[in-house]
Amino acid sequence: MGTLPAAAQQNANRLGIGSSSYGVRFGHERQSAPTHPLSDALHFLEYCRSIGAGGIQTSLGALDSSAQRKLRHTAERHGMFIEASLRLPGEKSGLSDFKEAVRIAKNAGATVIRSVMLGGRRYETFDSRKAFEDFADQAWTSLTLAEPILRNNSMYLALENHKDWRISNMLALLKRMSSEFVGICVDTGNNIALLDDPMALVQAFAPFARSVHLKDMGVEEYDEGFLLSEVPLGEGYLDIPRIVNTLRAARPDLRFSLEMITRDPLKIPCLTEGYWATFPELPGSDLARTLVAVQKNKPAQPLPRVSHLGIGERLKIEDDNVRKCLAYARDHLNL
Repeated sequence: MGTLPAAAQQNANRLGIGSSSYGVRFGHERQSAPTHPLSDALHFLEYCRSIGAGGIQTSLGALDSSAQRKLRHTAERHGMFIEASLRLPGEKSGLSDFKEAVRIAKNAGATVIRSVMLGGRRYETFDSRKAFEDFADQAWTSLTLAEPILRNNSMYLALENHKDWRISNMLALLKRMSSEFVGICVDTGNNIALLDDPMALVQAFAPFARSVHLKDMGVEEYDEGFLLSEVPLGEGYLDIPRIVNTLRAARPDLRFSLEMITRDPLKIPCLTEGYWATFPELPGSDLARTLVAVQKNKPAQPLPRVSHLGIGERLKIEDDNVRKCLAYARDHLNL
């Protein structure tokens, strides 16, 4: 890429933004059809640059060759990174679409593809161990279909821990795959919902990290378990500086993308029978440790709720949350 301009050099290691950080705006755009939607990757890149971010992680869509070049050149000019979000092929009939999506991502300047195996949450989606095992078999099929395409294009898959795989599940999957082109998008908050310790997760996943969803989390008790909510960096109970330092030590070239989702808290019903249906082997000690952490880290104020607000207020809160996170990353994380 050659020598970058001074402004681009400053951007090189800054925190990027994942598209879920603007979920309210993306949803509103689908109804309002604005002239410059953030769902357009170039517009998203330009907007994120304007507020001080260092890159983007988003779906690129079906960009034509001209749009691919423009996105890549714009990112290079400003020293920004691009990570693409793609859906893996479910079966052989989906290989041609996946190959095309990987080609577009590569031509647009991405070297990392973030994906998930489960779109929902394990404890809400499945009602038995067998149902989860069937999902796991399908996930393995998808990975084995995708890996040769990724390898042939020198593209890295960052598979997110998306409230589906516990630490041991994910590590076993990577060991079985044994490919340098399949790693992890380390989400720093998701697995609290599966009763994993967040710092233990970061330490275990760091050597395999290809991307990061950086987020801070707030927790609050409720009668069936606990509530879990993304909050601006530095306002939750996670040790964000230690998390970042741990990941950097293992992978110095790792890119970090903010995932600050502005929404009502999620209910984690870990004191109900249905929650345990897919992992009867989960130790009670993990439940105890998590509930102790919830009790020790009560928020000073109730976790934020936004669903009752008008769209204008929700859009403002969402943008303010992202900007707060960028300021914290700049001031405290050298990001």
